[in-house]
Amino acid sequence: MRRSMGSSSARASWYLLKGASSFGDTLVWVLAPVYFVSEVGMSPLQLVLVGTFMELTVFLFEVPTGIVADVYSRRLSVVIGFVVMGAAIVFVGSVPEAWAVILGWSIWGFGYTFTSGAADAWLADEIGAENVRPVYLRAAQLSRVVALVGIAASVALGLIALWVPIVVGGCVIAATGVALALVMPETGFAPAPRDELEGALRAMARTGRAGARVVRGTPLLLLILGISASWGAWSEGYDRLSEAHVIRDVGLPSFFGLSFIVWFGLIYAASLLLAIFVARPLNRRLDDAAERVVTKTLFVLNLGLIGSVVVFGLAQLFWIAMVAMLFTNVVRALALPLFYSWLNQSITESQVRATVISITNQADAVGQWTGGPMIGVIGNAFGMRAALVTGGFLLTPALALYSRIVRRKVQASGEPLEALA
Repeated sequence: MRRSMGSSSARASWYLLKGASSFGDTLVWVLAPVYFVSEVGMSPLQLVLVGTFMELTVFLFEVPTGIVADVYSRRLSVVIGFVVMGAAIVFVGSVPEAWAVILGWSIWGFGYTFTSGAADAWLADEIGAENVRPVYLRAAQLSRVVALVGIAASVALGLIALWVPIVVGGCVIAATGVALALVMPETGFAPAPRDELEGALRAMARTGRAGARVVRGTPLLLLILGISASWGAWSEGYDRLSEAHVIRDVGLPSFFGLSFIVWFGLIYAASLLLAIFVARPLNRRLDDAAERVVTKTLFVLNLGLIGSVVVFGLAQLFWIAMVAMLFTNVVRALALPLFYSWLNQSITESQVRATVISITNQADAVGQWTGGPMIGVIGNAFGMRAALVTGGFLLTPALALYSRIVRRKVQASGEPLEALA
């Protein structure tokens, strides 16, 4: 009975975490790229460097903070992360200078490392790793619905000034950390064992080595690291340049006298509505699906992303660009929660779960800070179209890795290779 009540409380806390952070993030990100271009006046290279320095910070601190979550408290790690992220966003919105944007998002990256890995590991420990997939998928649906409200609020606040939704969103994210400190249970967490005289640093180093051994000794996790790096390489260019591409290269139509602020609100709202509509039947199909089916689905989603990003980068007409952008946003929204539930279920040792997830996120960061500057240089030299198309093709290694994982699973099950079809 206690376990059931704890699981219910954990699910409610997870939905609070995802819903509130979705609202805060949406307040910020609907117009943050427009703020960077219109108010701060950042170049393509500067836009990409925002993510590059942020991901360098993630790379440096992802594993240490993940180890802290495994050794001390995952709940505490999550709370610290939300407060730091919120404060960093407030700073970005308060100082409209390129250096402040880059510094602020680097601080945000530091805060993020406290939550990545820790939050996912906390959920798996509280409700059981075998139960996380439906919770992930339902939380993703909740986040999309809440984000619709966030879009409307962001547009309304942005009509006052572009910095306002950014500052308000940062305050919401920091407040989420305070709320989680009050309601988030931690009944399933067992700290990594330490001898009484063993120092904290030695315990953290030992947990880190154990997590690295789990990754090295699990071929599937090694392949997942490659997928994360490939995903990071393509997403960095798209995240930083997509809105700037629409504003500078494609152009926004002047229908009904809509401002660019309202246009981007409509684009994000359409993306969310489509994701909600498409995700419902997909969630029903994948709730209890075999891992091989989930892997095939991720392969197809990534293949679709490559095509849509290339079309978006090459589009000359606004409506073609919008269809490609909507498709990209929807497919990405479907793939992310599915990927993380798939990753969580691939980790069998609970005591190093946060560390292993952090290592995976670190691989994503490597992809972003290695691929990002290259894409930024291409954008400065040849334009954002070339940068976006190049970024799309950086996702192709993930396709080969997903295909290899499916083949491994087919061979392990003894099925004929035709099962790949």
